[in-house]
Amino acid sequence: MDKKNYITPDLCDAYPELIQVVDPLFRNYGGCSSFGGQIVTVKCYEDNSKVKELVDTDGSGKVMVVDAGGSMRRACLGDMLAEKAVNNGWHGIIMYGCIRDVDVIAELDLGVQALGSHPMKTDKRGIGDVDVVVTFGGVTFKPGDYIYADNNGIIVSPEPLPAAE
Repeated sequence: MDKKNYITPDLCDAYPELIQVVDPLFRNYGGCSSFGGQIVTVKCYEDNSKVKELVDTDGSGKVMVVDAGGSMRRACLGDMLAEKAVNNGWHGIIMYGCIRDVDVIAELDLGVQALGSHPMKTDKRGIGDVDVVVTFGGVTFKPGDYIYADNNGIIVSPEPLPAAE
């Protein structure tokens, strides 16, 4: 897997006219503290059916951005789906909502940022949308744009940015 290291403060300094900075709402849970790639979006609420479908697809060079409505009542990602994401080459998942199985996810070769953790799984009703424009954290995420995350924060760009040397 061709994962790279990104330093968001350096990218902000070098490309201030390109980037948008996501509000500091997220915590880093994944085994990769720095990650980035092309955005694939999911919009769902307390139903991770579409997340489950996407982790089974080729995620090479991609980051899944999930608008889970900011729900703090259910976890839209757990260890089994995170492991599938790793196996299919996803670079990361940004979850505007909760995840669970945080100790296992911390050991995986996957970037994961979320609002928090919650032990309850979601229902599977097949509800949700993929590749739609979503907005949260003061930023609009468009499928095909690029996202970069590290312990400093999350930034979005309409074009790819270089990794750290």
